[in-house]
Amino acid sequence: MGHLLMIESWVGSMSTLLPQAIRERGDRFSFLTRDLRHYVRAAPDAGHPLLGAANIVTAETNAEAALLPWVRRLHEVLEFDGVLSSCDYYLPAVAAVAAELGLPGPSREAVAAACDKARTRRICGAAGVPGPEFAVAATDADALEAAKRIGYPVVVKPVDLCGGMFVRRVDDAAQLRAALGEITGFPVNARGQQRAAEVLVEQHLEGPEFSVETVTFDGRTTVVGITDKQLTGAPWFIEAGHMFPALLEPAAESAIADVARAAIAALGLDNTVAHVEIRLTASGPRLVEVNPRPAGNRITELVRRVTGIDLAAVCADLALGRAPDLTTAPTGVGSAAIAFLVPRETGVLEGVSGAEDWELDTRIVDYDLAAPGTRVRSAQNNNGYLAHVMVAEEQAGAAGDSARALIDALRVSYAEAAVAR
Repeated sequence: MGHLLMIESWVGSMSTLLPQAIRERGDRFSFLTRDLRHYVRAAPDAGHPLLGAANIVTAETNAEAALLPWVRRLHEVLEFDGVLSSCDYYLPAVAAVAAELGLPGPSREAVAAACDKARTRRICGAAGVPGPEFAVAATDADALEAAKRIGYPVVVKPVDLCGGMFVRRVDDAAQLRAALGEITGFPVNARGQQRAAEVLVEQHLEGPEFSVETVTFDGRTTVVGITDKQLTGAPWFIEAGHMFPALLEPAAESAIADVARAAIAALGLDNTVAHVEIRLTASGPRLVEVNPRPAGNRITELVRRVTGIDLAAVCADLALGRAPDLTTAPTGVGSAAIAFLVPRETGVLEGVSGAEDWELDTRIVDYDLAAPGTRVRSAQNNNGYLAHVMVAEEQAGAAGDSARALIDALRVSYAEAAVAR
C-alpha cells in the first residue's frame, strides 16, 4: 500500500475523483494545505472527500523555500512514497518536493515550464511545435506594439492563471487596453499567490478546439484519446461542453496527436498525465497550451466511461512510480459527453427548470443544478456554471448533441426583478 502526499487540490471534480482513485487502488494519502477552510467551505454539509485523508497537516504551501525543509521533516515521520496535486498552482511545488525527497515524478524544470504559458510558448516554438504567432509583454506599451505587429484580432491572456480567467479576444487597441487593465487589477490568484506581471499576446486561431489526453511513462507518450471541446461566450473562451472521443478523420486525429506528443517532448515532461489543448486550423493543428495534470471539467470521467481507463488512478500510479495500465476495456459506451449551462445574466437565482424528467433518462449518468438563492454573475470563464449534465451513448459521436440538447432545454429564472445583462 502506497502513501501519497497531496499538496493542495482543486475543489471541483478532481478533488473527489483523485481521493476516490487512491482509495480504490488500496493506497492512502495525507493532505497538506495552507488553509483547510477553503475545502470545508466547498462542502459544508457532507464534508469534503479530501478530509478523508490519513493525515491532515497545515503548513504554508505558497513559499517553496520554507516548504521543502518542512516536508523533508514530515517525510521522516510519515514516510511518503509519492507526491501529487490536482491544482495547477501547486504542480511546481509538487515537482520540487519530489526532487527533494527522491520520489517519482516529472522534473521540476519541465513542470515549471508547462505551468508558465510564456515559457511553454518559447520552448515549444523553439522546438518547431506549431502554434500561433505570439509575444510576451511586460508592459502595456509592449502588448500594444505586439498586437499591432501580429495583427488584430489577437488573444490576450495571463501567463499563470487557469480556468480561462481573463483570456479573451480583442479586436482593437481600446479593447486591448481594457483587457490589460482587468488583468493588472487581479494581482493575486485565488490561492493567495502573487501573479506574474507578464501577459501573452497571441494570434487568434480560427477552428475547432480539442484536447489530447496523454500519459507519459519512461519517455514514451501514449495518447489515450482526443476530446472535442465546445466553446462559447465570445470574446471569452468559456468551455460549454466536451465529448469523448472526438469524431475526427484519421489524418486529422493523427496530426493533432503528433502536435501533443511534440509539445510534451519539447517541454521534457515525463511520468505524468497531461491535458494538451489544440486548435485545428485551416493550416493544421496549432498548440494552445499544455497542462501537466489530468483534465478537469469531468473529462476524465468521459474517458473512463468509454475506455475503462481511469486517468485519476493513473496519475496516482505515476506518482508512486508504478507502470500505468492503459489497457482499454469494453464498456458498451461509444461516446460520452458533458454539457454546461453557462450564465448569461447577473442576479439571484430563483431556479433552473426543465430537468424534471432527467432521473428517467437512461442516457444521463450524472447531473447537477445550481440551488435557488445562488448569486450568479454573467460568465467570463469556466468557474460559474449553473448546471451540468453527463450523457453516455452506445453510438460514437452521439453523446455531444444529446447533452447539448438537454442543457439548451433548461430555463433559468431570477428572484430579482432587475437583472443585469
